[in-house]
Amino acid sequence: MAVKAGAGRARAGRDVAQDAKPGLSPSGEGGRLALLVVDMINTFEFEGGSALARETQPLVPRLLPLRKAFGAGKLPVIHCNDNFGHWRSDFRAVVERCAAPRTRGARIARRLHPDPHEYFVLKPRHSAFLATPLDLLLRSLGVRTLAITGIASDDCVLATAFDARMRDYEVLVVSDASAAQTATRHRRAMSLLAATRSARVLTTSRLLAELDAQ
Repeated sequence: MAVKAGAGRARAGRDVAQDAKPGLSPSGEGGRLALLVVDMINTFEFEGGSALARETQPLVPRLLPLRKAFGAGKLPVIHCNDNFGHWRSDFRAVVERCAAPRTRGARIARRLHPDPHEYFVLKPRHSAFLATPLDLLLRSLGVRTLAITGIASDDCVLATAFDARMRDYEVLVVSDASAAQTATRHRRAMSLLAATRSARVLTTSRLLAELDAQ
């Protein structure tokens, strides 16, 4: 289901050369730009979850200004989140569960609590495109370029980036706003995306500068 994060019901059509490509056009040749936030609302209650949570904490102060900049530019922010196998859950229930006291991901979930104007898509598997309405949502919003952030960079972020390219989206992956269980695994994923030209890999500061220049 794709809906606005603060909405109570679904709304149709709403929810290696790093930095080598100069400039960014949020509404130009690449089409409208959207920010995807992958699996940051998370319990981290799984094998390897503790290590991933540690690597994820530093992403929060980078994602907050990114979300603010996209909001200020009236560009879509879309939370693409695992449903953790709870098929009866909605996104509000997922957020509440992850933000619950004594949950590993509580601090992250509280700081990244979605704003009412943001969208969300619940996904059953790794890619945010697989068996979800994400592609339909993006096309209805006029989006042709994606800036992908979140976790894990060598798993769900990677799968989402590959699926986006197969659907002819322009793909940016924000290297310091994504993470894996280890820094080595993260670097390997970024190198793979760049080497295969599946995505342009850039930093948060570079993306913010390009947004500010528009």
